[in-house]
Amino acid sequence: MLQYDYLIVGSGLFGSVFAHEALCHGKKCLVIEKRNHTGGNVHCTQVEGITVHQYGAHIFHTNNEKVWNYVNQFVCFNRFTNSPIANYKGEIYNLPFNMNTFSKMWGVRTPKEAERKIKEQCAQIKGVPRNLEQQAISLVGQDVYEKLIKGYTEKQWGRSCKDLPAFIIKRLPVRFTYDNNYFNDLYQGIPIGGYNKLIDQLLQGTEVQLETDFNECRKELLPLAKKAIYTGMIDAYFDNQFGKLEYRSLKFENEILNEPNFQGVAACNYTDRDTPFTRIIEHKHFEFGTQPKTVITREYPVEWNDKMEPYYPINDIKNQKLYQMYAHLAKNEKNVLFGGRLAEYQYYNMDQVIASALEIAKRELN
Repeated sequence: MLQYDYLIVGSGLFGSVFAHEALCHGKKCLVIEKRNHTGGNVHCTQVEGITVHQYGAHIFHTNNEKVWNYVNQFVCFNRFTNSPIANYKGEIYNLPFNMNTFSKMWGVRTPKEAERKIKEQCAQIKGVPRNLEQQAISLVGQDVYEKLIKGYTEKQWGRSCKDLPAFIIKRLPVRFTYDNNYFNDLYQGIPIGGYNKLIDQLLQGTEVQLETDFNECRKELLPLAKKAIYTGMIDAYFDNQFGKLEYRSLKFENEILNEPNFQGVAACNYTDRDTPFTRIIEHKHFEFGTQPKTVITREYPVEWNDKMEPYYPINDIKNQKLYQMYAHLAKNEKNVLFGGRLAEYQYYNMDQVIASALEIAKRELN
């Protein structure tokens, strides 16, 4: 019954990169995808001539020159720089936290003044921060925490900041320069025309089967290939035998507006607790669009269930212990390789997913 060298479960970045590398090594693959389109969460649609990021904003950024050169084989990237803003009850602040933010918050002008203000406000934190609230205050002070972190984070995770682990926010960008570029990475941009072009190039020449759920058809699918690459939820692969891993999900509310420019920026975070959504994305700004209309998306964090897409793994102690149990099973699984955000229960950036897929492909195919 063998028809393929590899059965690849999932057509997101991990599966698509592996499929391309396998094809380049003369391997025959079947990619299956449970959705009605390829690309996973980087899939885009066209609305009013605007490329819309269907599953939330995806901004490519990396310091990995190998990965940057790799993706530029397939598509051209524009010069988009992520410079989001925050709206707290009508007050506008620059993100990431930098001198523009501190100047608006406190009226300070110099890095020394900003550092002094933060030092004064974080004096209340004694010892090693034990939760996200303490970690945030120790990084940027009480005022910035209260206005720009607390409400947004509690909406995002559905939990009090006092109940969230400190490590979630340890890598929060904080700068004492007047620099609104959110990422420190050397390379940054959006594929011109959207991510579909990248996925289409990666999957060119590979057989793809849409609307196929591996966990419903595995008995028929696995005998078709010598090996499988699994990028789905690791707990689902093992029939949730130890229990289900937890995620946060998102609900998207799209709106077409009969105006050329709604908010003047691609991403605006709403950081007060009372506003039910966390941010508004205005998609045309990802590609510097000049269309007469605009498309916006409001993002509402929600508790995940089986009928929703899992977006953010809840990496607390309980879920990490559960994941380790599944990871142990995965290591002992014959002829199945696990990779990607869901299979590894990690929130990876796009460049990290691609780098991981290339590394596994190198070990597997060479």
